[in-house]
Amino acid sequence: MQVNNAGISGIIRDPEPSRALKSESSKDEDENAKTLEGIMVQSYERAEECLKTNYYGTKGVTEVLLPFLQLSNSARIVNVSSRYGSLTYISNKMVKAQLTNADSLTEEQLDDVFKCYLKDFKKDKLESNGWPITASAYTVSKVLVNAYTRILARKFPKFRINCVHPGYVKTDINRNMGVLTPEEGTRGPVMLALLPDDAPSGSYFHQMEISSFN
Repeated sequence: MQVNNAGISGIIRDPEPSRALKSESSKDEDENAKTLEGIMVQSYERAEECLKTNYYGTKGVTEVLLPFLQLSNSARIVNVSSRYGSLTYISNKMVKAQLTNADSLTEEQLDDVFKCYLKDFKKDKLESNGWPITASAYTVSKVLVNAYTRILARKFPKFRINCVHPGYVKTDINRNMGVLTPEEGTRGPVMLALLPDDAPSGSYFHQMEISSFN
């Protein structure tokens, strides 16, 4: 089995307002977009690093391990995602249409989304072209991870390949502002790693419950 969990946020947080935010909210969310405006600093360099780490990092490790997974009779791949990986946060109609059509989705299309996003970021056209604004690169990276999960599941129908939002877990990436302990956050990924052979594949789970990509 393979569980992909490494990732970076692609942002710089101002710690003082972030601490104040923690005391005001206990919502089980990755980010609160409206409240966090002005607290987080994003740059093109960090956006590029975030997408390369979160999406291409996951893809690279998976490609290396696929030959070994194919030797197994019960291969499992679990991609740790986020609530921000939902297509709800993408208002670019062309991109959203591509990513919604799981049956025809290709890795080349994901490469194009990556390039298009960074091009718009550099030209300061994220908002006008329908990309998320707050935690922007992180959101797009998780959208790509979710899409890649669906492509893999289609390519390897005998595997059980899924992605999961583990909950708002206390980790370094959110300065330990989460509401779940790391142990609590492992419940969803562990469940997916141990799925039976007749379980869903190519699906998105919100913690331990199957949910929607939209």
